Amino acid sequence: MRVLVTGASGHLGSAVLPELLDAGHQVTGLARSDAAAAAIEKLGAQPLRGDLADLDGLREAAASADGVVHLAFRHDLLQTGDLARAGEVDLAALEAIAEALEGTGRPLVNTTGTAVYAMTGGLGHPLTEQDTLDGGYRIQAENFVVDLATRGVRSSVIRLTPTVHSDLDAYGFVPSIIAAARREGYAAYVGEGANRWPAVHTLDAARLYRLALESAPAGSRLHAVADEGVPFRDIATAIGRNLGMPVRGIPAEEANDYFGFLGRIVQLDNPATSVLTQRLLDWHPTHPGLIADLDAGHYFHTPATD
Repeated sequence: MRVLVTGASGHLGSAVLPELLDAGHQVTGLARSDAAAAAIEKLGAQPLRGDLADLDGLREAAASADGVVHLAFRHDLLQTGDLARAGEVDLAALEAIAEALEGTGRPLVNTTGTAVYAMTGGLGHPLTEQDTLDGGYRIQAENFVVDLATRGVRSSVIRLTPTVHSDLDAYGFVPSIIAAARREGYAAYVGEGANRWPAVHTLDAARLYRLALESAPAGSRLHAVADEGVPFRDIATAIGRNLGMPVRGIPAEEANDYFGFLGRIVQLDNPATSVLTQRLLDWHPTHPGLIADLDAGHYFHTPATD
């Protein structure tokens, strides 16, 4: 299959590309810079210069592909707090891709997150693949892609956990939290730290993207979830243990000062399951869980930046 991958040079893309190539697919990766193009080429894929703002280029690239995996997102806007603009850019890119795929039966695998459901106030139970909302940050794009099943696209959405962890993770939430601990001299959680974060290893997530591309039924919502809910206090304790630093709780009003743009996210209670995904696609996480991966030490070899 000829596959177009957006966000191909990023953390997850660096695992998805080898996963697809090893399975015999031909992969073209969207690259917004020369450095990204070089990274994609090094992985064995064909780089294509462009970005999410180039809607005509996205349509053309999608039209020439047998399937699309959409990983790219304007995380720079997320970090500055402009969630609305980040969501608008993402939806516009998906609409352009959809125009090229409509009526073809070809697959489109989109990316959202479990945390966006917790950001709306939570559901009162662990998030499942069957849970939906009418709207909200990134939820509009999720619903748009699922509805493409009625327009002749074999569409699916993978909800990623806030923590996608491995030695490939250099700029995600975990390195940002570790950077805050290094800066402040202690590892922190908010309140009692009982709120739960789901997590998944990068390589397990990459395998799910391949399976979704190859065989997910049209209109599927899928969960890349291995750890269903790690108490945030346990995450902070593992960070403190590996840095040799004290661990302490901080009040909610200090979260933004300590964690920066993650101040709200670290307080989310976001348990989630993947029972239906595992059953549907015979996907079963096999790599280390979050705490074991933190204790493997690779996150702490050199000071990380956010």
